[in-house]
Amino acid sequence: MRKRRAKKRILLPDPKFNDQLVTRFVNNLMWDGKKSTAFKVFYDALDIVEERKTDEEKSSLEIWKDALTNVMPQVEVRSRRVGGATFQIPMQIRPDRKISMAIKWLISYTRKRNEKTMAQKLAAEILAAAKEEGAAVKKRVDVHKMAEANKAFSHFRF
Repeated sequence: MRKRRAKKRILLPDPKFNDQLVTRFVNNLMWDGKKSTAFKVFYDALDIVEERKTDEEKSSLEIWKDALTNVMPQVEVRSRRVGGATFQIPMQIRPDRKISMAIKWLISYTRKRNEKTMAQKLAAEILAAAKEEGAAVKKRVDVHKMAEANKAFSHFRF
């Protein structure tokens, strides 16, 4: 679009938990437009989390939300050209982008795991991220380290 930004579409909450964040996660999890399959994978993963969890007072949905929060980055580095040199400049992230990045990282590292089914992979990654371990949390830590290392260039902010 040339004239203006596209307006945000509202997401319908998911049928089981009545939560828009779940729908957003499932939309990212989905392949080839197969939303019902993606919902089945997500709900099966939460059932597996329910079985394997150690913390009894939290539901599987709360554990998933904790995992998402643990994967969420606070700062990122952006490239900026200043006089022929490219600098990596640390910047704060908008809340919407934080969630998007956390969802993408959680799903991408879930797909790289070695369990048999996608539901088992997702459940294992959720449990690992809820305990502040696993590949998705490592990605967040690496992004934060990059921002910390390039703190000297933060005066180039735009």
